[in-house]
Amino acid sequence: MGQGAQHAKCLIAATVLLAGCGAELTSPVTRFLSGDATATPAIPAEKPRGAETSPIIAELRSRHAVLAPGSPYAQVAQSVLAADARVAEAELRAARLRAEAASRNWLPTIGPRVSLTSLGDLVADLVVNQVLFDNGRKKAERDLAKADVELAAVGLAEDGNTRVFEALSLYLAAEEGRATERQYAQAAEDMTQFEWVMNERVKGGVSDMSDLNVLRQKLADLRAKRSAAREKTETALAELGAMSATPLTGLSGLGGLAAAPDGPEPLAVLRAQAERDRALAEARIARASHLPGLSANVSGGNSPTNYGLQMDAQPFGLGTGASLDAIEAGTETAKRRVAETREAEERKLQSQARQLEALRRQAAEAGALTHQAKTNLDLFQRQYDGGQRQVMDVVGVYETYARAIETELSLTYRAARAELEIARIRGVLAEGALM
Repeated sequence: MGQGAQHAKCLIAATVLLAGCGAELTSPVTRFLSGDATATPAIPAEKPRGAETSPIIAELRSRHAVLAPGSPYAQVAQSVLAADARVAEAELRAARLRAEAASRNWLPTIGPRVSLTSLGDLVADLVVNQVLFDNGRKKAERDLAKADVELAAVGLAEDGNTRVFEALSLYLAAEEGRATERQYAQAAEDMTQFEWVMNERVKGGVSDMSDLNVLRQKLADLRAKRSAAREKTETALAELGAMSATPLTGLSGLGGLAAAPDGPEPLAVLRAQAERDRALAEARIARASHLPGLSANVSGGNSPTNYGLQMDAQPFGLGTGASLDAIEAGTETAKRRVAETREAEERKLQSQARQLEALRRQAAEAGALTHQAKTNLDLFQRQYDGGQRQVMDVVGVYETYARAIETELSLTYRAARAELEIARIRGVLAEGALM
């Protein structure tokens, strides 16, 4: 073996040893990533043996869906998640692979160098370079890759929760359409009976034709509303079927959504935290690029072996200090954005919570008014049967009763949507460990 090759091997061993003294053999990135990049669970699992854990990854994996197992809500969620294209999962897998590559950035780099001499000969050398001191740039690059994984994991959680939210919103629209259609169908049936009675009275000369025309107009309006409710149901079911893996036409009923817990941070806050960590890592990389670094390199092959130390640094200028100050200001902005996002999400949650409380109270009041309207209708019906009321008097009270039912239905489903929105903001519509 030649002397140049011996020198090259010694320098490689020395640079690796120096790098091992200044870098962690197991970086924070690889500590929370699970082995196979093609594994089905998209949110990475933490490694055992007390390894350091990413707080954002741990938070995402620990949250549980508030959908009761076996409920219509849970069946809808399961079906639409099974049909998901899972683009966010592919992005997370790519981020994990980049993080795995970054976790070894402290090792020496080895590559060929081919040059043409003045005599027309090709000279091929093997060049080994090892960074000895870089002001924390390599570690910042590992932190940047870790933040990218966290951002991709938050994106996957947001994607799953948004998909479930959209599917359940369509399901609620279909359920409201079905309930409204049933209500209008019953009202049209009752109004048809009133119309028949009025028609017979007009034939007998007891009532005026104008009252019959009014009743026919009301009946036509009810039939139009019934058709609109049916079309709303069919549209929602068709859209829901397009994003589901299995048919969901047999499902019906509300419920199956527990109260959203107060503990989990909203997903928007977790995204802001991951973006903050990414901005801090980028700032450290930018700062390190303005400061001098030291690296060792050796080259050998066809040409004589060369080795030595090299100092790398950007040229300093009059604006270098301002550039460093701008980098520091950017890190402060990233930190403040987390607090701003947390405040905005808390405001949304408080607003939705108050709205949900108000809608539930109003729905209860509407139910009491519906019961009272039904009592009045029964009374007017008895009075009509006894000859004390006209047909149009009963029709007016019936319309009040029908409007009370319509209001109660509207408030009930608005409350269900508000409850769903709270769960969406919290990010608890899909299991963190199973997405």
